[in-house]
Parts: sequence; C-alpha cells; structure tokens
Amino acid sequence: MLRPQMRRVAIWSSLALVCLGVVTSLLLLRGFERQLEDVTKTFAVRTSASQLSQSLVEAEANQRGYLLTGDEQFYQAYQSAIAGISDDADTLLTMTEDDRAQHARLEGITGSFVGKLAEMQRVVELARLNEGGQALNLLETGLGARLMSEVTQTLADFVAEEDEKLAQRNEAIRQTRSLSAFAMIAAVFASVVLAYSLLARTQRQVSLLAMERHGLKSQNELLESEVAERTKVIEEAKTLAEKERERVETLLQDMNHRIGNSLATVSSLLALQAMRSNSDKVKTALEAARQRVHAIASAHRRLRLGDDLETTSAAEFLGAVVEDIAGTQADSGRVSISAEIEPIEVGARDATTLGILVGELITNALKHAFPNGQSGAIIVKLYKGDDGIAVLDVEDNGAGLQNETSDEGLGSVIVKQLSNQFGGEPKYIRRDTGGLTVRITMPQLGQLLHGHEA
Repeated sequence: MLRPQMRRVAIWSSLALVCLGVVTSLLLLRGFERQLEDVTKTFAVRTSASQLSQSLVEAEANQRGYLLTGDEQFYQAYQSAIAGISDDADTLLTMTEDDRAQHARLEGITGSFVGKLAEMQRVVELARLNEGGQALNLLETGLGARLMSEVTQTLADFVAEEDEKLAQRNEAIRQTRSLSAFAMIAAVFASVVLAYSLLARTQRQVSLLAMERHGLKSQNELLESEVAERTKVIEEAKTLAEKERERVETLLQDMNHRIGNSLATVSSLLALQAMRSNSDKVKTALEAARQRVHAIASAHRRLRLGDDLETTSAAEFLGAVVEDIAGTQADSGRVSISAEIEPIEVGARDATTLGILVGELITNALKHAFPNGQSGAIIVKLYKGDDGIAVLDVEDNGAGLQNETSDEGLGSVIVKQLSNQFGGEPKYIRRDTGGLTVRITMPQLGQLLHGHEA
C-alpha cells in the first residue's frame, strides 16, 4: 500500500516540477524579450545621440572651413550636415519620453542647441555676403564656442548614461540566461522522472488491457454479426423506400403529364370551335378560354418536383411555362416574351397557381398592350425583395395603361383572385419609358419559401 502512494506522490511531484519549469521558462522568456527590447532601444538612443553630436561637430568644422577658405565644398558639406540636425534632435527627444532624467537633460540644452544653430547660420550668412570681418567678430565673442561646449558635454554625458544602462541591461540578460538554463535543467530532470513513472504505470495498464481485450474479442464478434444483420435489414428497407419514392415520383409526373395532355386536348377543341364560329365575340371568348386552358396545361406538363416530391424550382418551371406560352402565339415574331426568374423553391400547388397567374398576365399584355399589330416585348420577372418577400413583375413596352382602373375585365378579375391566394394584390405601374408594369408582392409565398407549406 505504501509503494503505490509513494509512486503517486512522485508522479505528482514530477508533474508539478515540469509545470513549474515550463511556467518559469515562459516568464523568463518574456522577461528576456523585454530586456532585448530595452537593450535595442538603449542602443538606438545612444546611436542617435552620438550621431547628433557628430553632426554638430561636422557642421561647425565645415562652417569654419568655409569661413577661412570660401570654398563652396565646405559650404555644401555644412548645408548637408545642418539639414538633418533639427530632425535628429526631435527624434532623440521623442525616443526619451519614457526616461524623465534623460529627457530633462536634453530639454535643458534645447536653448543652447537652438542658439548654436542660429550662431552658425548667422556666421555663414555673413560669409556669403562677403562680410568676413563681421563673421570673425561674431566668432571671437566666444558665444558659439560656449554653446557648442555645453551641447557637446551634455550629449557626452547623455551617451555615457546610455552606455551605463546598456551595460546593466546586458548583465540582466546574462542573469536571465542563467536562470533559464537552470529552469530548463530542472524541467528536463522532472520530465525524466515523470516519464519513467508513467512508463512503468503504462506497462502495467497494457498488461491489464491485453487481458480485457481477449475477453472482449468474443463479445465484439457477436456484436459485429448483429450489426451486419441489422445493416442488411436497413439497406433492404432503404432500397424498398427508394423504389417506392421513384414509383410515386413517376406516378406524379405521369399524372401531371396526363392532366396537361387532357387540358391541351380541351385547348385544341376550343381552338377548333373558335374557327367554326362566325361571331367575333364568340371567337374572342373562346380564344381567351383556350389561352387560359393552355396556360394551365403548360403548368401541369412543365411541373418537375424535386427530391422531396413537394417543391420545384421557379426558375426552371416558370421559364418553361413562358417558353410554351410564347411558342403558341399566332404571331410570335411580333412580340417577344422572355423571363428573368431567380432560383426560388416553391411548393407544387403554388407552382401551378403561379404558372396560371403568369399566363393570365402575359395574355392580358398581349391583348391590351400592343393594339393594331404593334410590336414590342414582354418580360416576366420573379425575385425576392430586400425584405425577403417574393415579387412578380410582368413588364411590357406597349401602349400602357388606358384607364385609371384595370379591374373591369375577366382577366383582371382572375389576376386579382390568383394574387389573393398569395396574400398579394396587383399594382399597375406606368413606366417612364412607355408601357406598363404589373407588380404583385406575394408575402404568403415568401412564408412558404421559408416554412415549406405550413
């Protein structure tokens, strides 16, 4: 009993040492990264200060050279050196904002720095104006030398301070490396102890698992045979269900096709009757009835249900219906009929109603929008608005709306009743370019699109 307890204590102790070593290494690593950043920043500040001091000395040397010789090369070198001094000073001030002492030291020589730059610039300007005597008198006052001495001494102290910081931070990095090495050694030692303990424990568990595996093998074989038998039953049921679904789909398609053919026969009979009639009113009425029956027949023939046997694609269905209607027109070349239908899924019952509604709207447009043999175009659109509700537009570029109200004829009454089935109402909109748009917003069709025929 004592040995398992000791082993458990050893495992937990080793695990704690590993975790402690990992955490310590991470903390030391983060500290090391911060120290590297500090060293990098200190080095950059020191380099910037040294560069500023060197630029001042170089500018003063070239100023003196130009004053004594009048050589333009000294003047160009002076201009090149003086150009970046102000920016270097501003950069150095910005870099030391988080170091109050160094920042205050730099701000303390700002006046001297500005004065020295002004003195050098004044001497050069006098020399450029051939006022060498005045320039020498200005130098002999010693003001520039005092300012230069103060600036260079302050910058030297600044660089010395940064060098001291750099040395301290390098020492801190060395200590951090030592601590990291110690933490890694401790973690490795703890890992070895932990690995040995886990290996011994794993070997015992493997032996136990081998014995249990031998006992479970027979049970697995029995379960596999039962699963295979049940899988076979499920596959047979699935095959039977698939065949039944195909049979139902075939029956539905055959039924729709037969209904469409029967209605097409009725349409042909109406056409024959219209041809035998001597009354124009009777011919008009029979032709209107024939077109409506043909639209219903086309809707049934073109209906192709999806895999769920409940819905169909409006783009495929309505596009085919519009093609059928366009192909049955007596003078199909006079008025072109096209469709722009979004791939919206609709229920089978609503698809048929939608096809009849589109056929009625096209028939009304052909009848009223293009009088006296006028040519034009009809476009059928079905899309979803910004609110997700389906919208049906039938546009034409014909004569437009003749009366203020368009619900007097039988066609308008049929359109209104069919629109009500989708919770909508037809709106007749005059187009600016001529013609008419009949727009039907169908909120109930939109609900069916999301709820699949509640």
